[in-house]
Amino acid sequence: MTKTKKQYWLALKLVPRLATYKKIALVKKFGLTALFRCVDKSSIVTKAHGLSSKQMAAFHYPDWPRVDEIIQLSSNINTDIILYDDIHYPQRLKEIYDPPLVLFVKGNVNILNTQQIAIVGSRYASIKGRETALEIAQQLAQHGYIITSGLALGIDASAHLGALAQCAPTIAVVATGLDIVYPSRHRKLQQNILEHNGAVISEFYPSTQPKAGHFPKRNRLISGLSDGVLVVEAELKSGSLITARCALEQNRDVFAVPSSIDNPQAKGCHWLIKQGAKLVEDSADVIEELTTIVQPSLYSKEGTLNSTSKTKEDVIHQREEKSPLKVLCNDALLASVGFEITPIDKVVSRSKLPIDEVVTRLTILELSGLISAVPGGYIKV
Repeated sequence: MTKTKKQYWLALKLVPRLATYKKIALVKKFGLTALFRCVDKSSIVTKAHGLSSKQMAAFHYPDWPRVDEIIQLSSNINTDIILYDDIHYPQRLKEIYDPPLVLFVKGNVNILNTQQIAIVGSRYASIKGRETALEIAQQLAQHGYIITSGLALGIDASAHLGALAQCAPTIAVVATGLDIVYPSRHRKLQQNILEHNGAVISEFYPSTQPKAGHFPKRNRLISGLSDGVLVVEAELKSGSLITARCALEQNRDVFAVPSSIDNPQAKGCHWLIKQGAKLVEDSADVIEELTTIVQPSLYSKEGTLNSTSKTKEDVIHQREEKSPLKVLCNDALLASVGFEITPIDKVVSRSKLPIDEVVTRLTILELSGLISAVPGGYIKV
């Protein structure tokens, strides 16, 4: 019985311990189906191509039952199998060193080739970090970018939620089979992503459980799909910095949000900035690094934008126009409030103002969103 292209690509994926770039090179040299053609127990793939006995056996005697099982399991969970040479396969992934031969996709395959910004960060992010990720994701979604992240706790979840707040599609790249939601508490979030014309994608077969080694592999896809990676809160040793490193290796832009020096979750971002990452305070800092952006508009039913181009100068001008708090930001009293908890008596001491005036002006600054009242005093936000 004649095999389909899907079966052949899956059979190629099953060849053990053979680097993806070598598999792609063999396909380009001989053609996909010819690699599995075996006449009189001979084959065009030999040890001369640097293949081991087990690898040659995978070409000579493909595990077709396993291939068919993967196809059936994917069908059972309404998952598309996107092949390396499919029209929907993300072209940006073809630029990276080790692109997946096959992608498993739930949801809207039409957004895989759209402009994407990855937003990643700590699973144990502060409330301020989560708010920042949500706000920037929301702003970028307004400008037509698809937000890509990893469906993890903390910053990842906030990034997805920021896009969803704009009723915009978002892409979640996961480190499990698509019949498994990890973490399980994000089942509703994943459902919302799919209901808003987003997509959940993986390179792992159905039923694949989460393992530590899967997450670095997942991270290279998050960066590979995107025009740039924004890190919002990350420790020095974290998966987010692995994603940033992947981005650099893939020639993607890297951005980082600074925070208080007393915040341990900020050390990774500060390190990235020292290494040359673009310091980001709002979405315009990301957008101005890119040549063109997409005009904000309604998304089509397919999750793509009906849009026109807009220059980065327009965005910078918009940011400058939206500065009603400029005077307040330069307020001398604001300079007396730190990013650590600052008691009122210390604000009075630093500002050298009467306490009644300090209390009044602190209230104005709080209402303006520049500081926040916390137990023991105020902090700058």
